[in-house]
Amino acid sequence: MATPNFEQLLEAGCHFGHLKRKWNPAMAPYIFMERNGIHIIDLYKTAAKLDEAAAALKNIAKAGKKILFVATKKQAKQVLADKASAIGMPYVIERWPGGMLTNFPTIRKAVKKMATIDKMTKDGTFDNLSKREKLQITRQRAKLEKNLGSIADLNRLPSALFVIDVMKEHIAVAEANRLGIPVFGIVDTNSDPSPIDFIIPANDDASKSIEIILDTVCAAIAEGLEERKVEKVDNKDAAEGEELKPKRSRISRRKPATEGEEAAAVAEATETESTEEQAPAEEQAAE
Repeated sequence: MATPNFEQLLEAGCHFGHLKRKWNPAMAPYIFMERNGIHIIDLYKTAAKLDEAAAALKNIAKAGKKILFVATKKQAKQVLADKASAIGMPYVIERWPGGMLTNFPTIRKAVKKMATIDKMTKDGTFDNLSKREKLQITRQRAKLEKNLGSIADLNRLPSALFVIDVMKEHIAVAEANRLGIPVFGIVDTNSDPSPIDFIIPANDDASKSIEIILDTVCAAIAEGLEERKVEKVDNKDAAEGEELKPKRSRISRRKPATEGEEAAAVAEATETESTEEQAPAEEQAAE
């Protein structure tokens, strides 16, 4: 798992914060200095926090859990959609639907509605509708696809939330905090880091800064998914190997008898035979 070094973060512009008058005092530990009225983020702390967040996300992915990516700002939308879809993780790049986490069953109903409309199209029910009804359903389907299409495979609550610009996505962060879902976030100098579990102090406005952080995070998640696949294959091979092993025969192996034991066995057998021969003779005498 490769983490970008100081020079790479500097080149991507991760160190640029906001104007001094817009800063949040809670971000003071992550600010290196002020220059021309703009706060400069300490990139050594950015690299350390990014490494910590990537390791945690890798473990979550290795456990087979889902991570929901959220970014509705213009400069982050497309980058996040490309990176998240490449590793098969759900994402939200349009307006955050209120209650998406706290009222998850209702969101799932809306997603199922998309599947119902698709089924109508395939089985011919859609063709029997009037032109007006077809238009209404088509528009509804397009709206659902735009807002919820990227979370169609999210059948349960995500195990983690990755947010770009925690100030803009404060509703998503509040919902995750309420449900106890860990939040990973790129936090700029104007944001409050207290609701974020894994802080990545960096510029959340520049597309290059967002891209280099997403590259690192997504690479760690992909590595975790790959390790999970390898473990599954190893476990399967081990199980098949156990089945193919020959089972031990349960034939009892008796100890060789001593001379005394053999003599006793012969005497007992002779006595039994003589008893069996005497029994018919006694029966005839009785008759």
